[in-house]
Amino acid sequence: MRYLGIDLGTRRIGLAVGDAGTRVVSPLPLLMAGGSPEADAQAVAAIADEYAIDALVMGLPLNMDGSEGPQAKLSRSLASILQRKTGLPVYLHDERLTSNAADHRLLTRELTRRQKKVRQDGVAAQILLESFLASHSGSDETPP
Repeated sequence: MRYLGIDLGTRRIGLAVGDAGTRVVSPLPLLMAGGSPEADAQAVAAIADEYAIDALVMGLPLNMDGSEGPQAKLSRSLASILQRKTGLPVYLHDERLTSNAADHRLLTRELTRRQKKVRQDGVAAQILLESFLASHSGSDETPP
């Protein structure tokens, strides 16, 4: 089963594609966000179609206490639009600290600050999808 990981930001949308069988996850080029939720969903849906995706995994940015803030509501809204546009299942997955983990991963690479910023969202989507796949590995159940 092929998944598309989605890290929604206010300016950029990080994307990663992964396979549940091999558990290999790779970041994709990022999308610029900010048009409208419908336009963002259309762009993500086109990528899902291009990569023959079976399900989408949307990052749910929870506060450290587990509560939902405004960005979580935007993620839920985009997830709903994506489900309607693609007909694919959309799973929401806790994305707390994925950006920090992405920063840490990128520290080991010899990149300029700008190059790191461009790659951060894709790597965050990669970490999100890796976490999702790891939390469902060895399970015969469909993810929640």
